[in-house]
Amino acid sequence: MPYRDREGKEESMSLPMWRPSEDHVRNSNMAAFINHINESYELDIADYDALYQYSITKPEQFWWSLLEYSNLVTEGNPSPVLLNGDQMPGATWFPELRLNFAENLLRYRDNHIAILFHSENGRRRSISYYELFDRVARLASRLRELGVEPGDRVAALLPNIPEAVIGMLATTSIGAIWSSCSPDFGVQGVMDRFGQIEPKILIAPDGYTYNGKEIDLLPEVQDIAGRLPSLLKVIVVPYLDPDPVLWSIPLACSWCEMQARGTIVPLPFTRFPFNHPVYIMYSSGTTGLPKSIVHGAGGTLLQHSKELALHTNITRNDVVFYYTTCGWMMWNWLVSTLSLGATVLLYEGSPMYPKSSVLWDMAEEEGVTVFGTSAKYIASIDKEKLNPSRTHKLLKLKAILSTGSPLAPESYDFVYSSIKKDVQLSSISGGTDIISCFALGNPVGPVWRGELQSRGLGMNVEVFDPDGNSIVGEKGELVCTKPFPSMPVQFWNDPDGSRYHAAYFERYANTWHHGDYAEITEHNGLIIYGRSDTVLNPGGVRIGTAEIYRVVESIDEVLESVCVGQEWNGDVRVLLFVRLREGKRLSNALKKRIRDKIRKAETPRHVPSIILEVEDIPRTISGKISESAVRETIHNRDVTNTDALANPESLAQFKDIPELQEG
Repeated sequence: MPYRDREGKEESMSLPMWRPSEDHVRNSNMAAFINHINESYELDIADYDALYQYSITKPEQFWWSLLEYSNLVTEGNPSPVLLNGDQMPGATWFPELRLNFAENLLRYRDNHIAILFHSENGRRRSISYYELFDRVARLASRLRELGVEPGDRVAALLPNIPEAVIGMLATTSIGAIWSSCSPDFGVQGVMDRFGQIEPKILIAPDGYTYNGKEIDLLPEVQDIAGRLPSLLKVIVVPYLDPDPVLWSIPLACSWCEMQARGTIVPLPFTRFPFNHPVYIMYSSGTTGLPKSIVHGAGGTLLQHSKELALHTNITRNDVVFYYTTCGWMMWNWLVSTLSLGATVLLYEGSPMYPKSSVLWDMAEEEGVTVFGTSAKYIASIDKEKLNPSRTHKLLKLKAILSTGSPLAPESYDFVYSSIKKDVQLSSISGGTDIISCFALGNPVGPVWRGELQSRGLGMNVEVFDPDGNSIVGEKGELVCTKPFPSMPVQFWNDPDGSRYHAAYFERYANTWHHGDYAEITEHNGLIIYGRSDTVLNPGGVRIGTAEIYRVVESIDEVLESVCVGQEWNGDVRVLLFVRLREGKRLSNALKKRIRDKIRKAETPRHVPSIILEVEDIPRTISGKISESAVRETIHNRDVTNTDALANPESLAQFKDIPELQEG
């Protein structure tokens, strides 16, 4: 079946959009790992599909081999690999193994650049591995002096700056638990998270910048500090002002005080059990108090090592960038790149300020090799008519990663026509719940239009129908039927595990139910159609919202859209809200064009009953459109946690709409 590329040239759907060269495959980390397994066990694994099957049929052998290949710093016996491997939850990985998370991220201590930092206002900083180790050692020493011990919580309300990385490494070097939010959460949003975990230390900035504006955060920091009685100290990072006034904040001191030491400071690494807590992450919290998800050091580290080294093919020579905040799991994922000795590139600010090409300017300047972003950003620069392939020299760029929402097939066309033809485009999907991915890139395999390249090694990912039968080539529920190391250790304040069990294991017994609506393709790739709790069901037909977005947002006048189902006359009718380009209006002709295009691309069931124009669409702090908030609002139900939204004021547009009360 043919399709037309961006320049109108007809291409065959039977051909991949990218395929690695033989040299690329031969020199990849994936090939080296296959050789390692073949030599270790006298096997004859020839390609990725065979490796994947091996990884899910021999999981203990696979994860042991990965531990060996990754050269992680550990002590103790790696055997047994897995206890209670037939139980979810209940499986325990490497119960006799001990490690220190920070020690593994600080294995390199030379002059190679560890962290590059850029901001929207033109700041640039670099920190070598040697300097990073020294700064972590200084902060860790002061934290220990303040009484921070293993298992204590250090909370950070920080922009995406090097101090966040230093703070995390100092915290985890002690065996304490790191938990971070981005500074735009708002006081109640922060308290909904940090108020659950009783931190001993709060690290916060005096302010931050976004879209050319400086936001003073000291009043909010004062308020938050006053509401956290467990605090021993508030460490303020000067970001807007080199010498902020801190007298009004209880227990406050400056970051500079915490770094001030005249001599070299030792950094002892106590090694803890493999599943010792390292991070507390949070669900979005748009439908209630956020879940506080506790992740273990060993599972996080081993899973990230696999995804970064094998699936993303990162080496010491790489400069790795992901546009993220400290409140999104992609920050944790990105920072684990330090364990490979590569350079981590942090960016703080708007991805479109002071101009829409700012991230590509930075990528060219710093020689970025791996560029990570969101599907929404790729769609946005497509709408902006950016063409980095013509305006920038991206000679070193080898991979583009996308997550946050499904990447539309048209965005694949845009990447290959307007960013770089010879690049691995990896749409990846997982979540905060697993601090990693279920499906992601494969540097030794092809990229097919609209598909995630592969299921992750060691992740027994299937798609189930409503009766729990495994299906291929059909849409259903994404599940994982065997344990994996990065499953949460627990939920915070969930002593009997009932909330943890309810979140993932109620739908299908002994099987992780992730909540994505998905399909396994003929290429052994994956298509994600959106969250299954937002799947539309008109006339009993299940429709993933991503199926509608991919069509609607290919229309030039439409910047973005949100689609929800409205309960109506004993059924569900599909509602579509669109945000249009400046100067455009939702005419009857445009409505007809939208409906006709959806009907032609999908089915009559996909065609919305009502299309309305809005000026803004609610999204979470991490940038994901909140369909659930829209759905609750149109049904006159309370959105219980608007502090989880970046723009809660946008919900007012969805209240009491006359057209939704009519037949």
